[in-house]
Amino acid sequence: MIDILKGVNLYLIGMMGVGKTTVGKLIAQEIGYRFVDTDEVIVKAAGKSINEIFAEHGEAEFRKLEGDVLAQVCAYTKLVVATGGGIVMQQQNWSYLHHGLIIWLDAPIEIILQRLATDDTRPLLQDADMESKLRSLLEQRQPMYSQADLHITINATETPEDIATRILATIPSILKQQ
Repeated sequence: MIDILKGVNLYLIGMMGVGKTTVGKLIAQEIGYRFVDTDEVIVKAAGKSINEIFAEHGEAEFRKLEGDVLAQVCAYTKLVVATGGGIVMQQQNWSYLHHGLIIWLDAPIEIILQRLATDDTRPLLQDADMESKLRSLLEQRQPMYSQADLHITINATETPEDIATRILATIPSILKQQ
């Protein structure tokens, strides 16, 4: 796999709750890459939680920080990067993402809802109707997600290990096409 990737970064995109961080860590471990979660970098850099950034400065400021972090991250190689769900909505972020292989983790809304049911750390889901908010976000983002190099549809019975294995098995065929 290392020979095939030649140090190219892997960028995991998709909705919150699809497992980008969990699967990303497994992939990084498997191929000897370092793992970066852009949300974790933002929290460390800002010294505040994502909820606090949203509350104090708004989504626009968070998106700016997110773009700044991505710009810095793409200067490195041999990384698996879990991105925030909305990173694809800023056009300039695509220029950074295209430095690597973009992998869309796509899970049905029902799975995401189940995973996020008790998660109060997602500022965009502080909504009475979480399901319709998620559906609305997915509808906005789906055209951007679909530009990924690799589309992985997740089902309820798959473990993170299964998903990581499937991604690693599929990468060679994607790289040969490019």
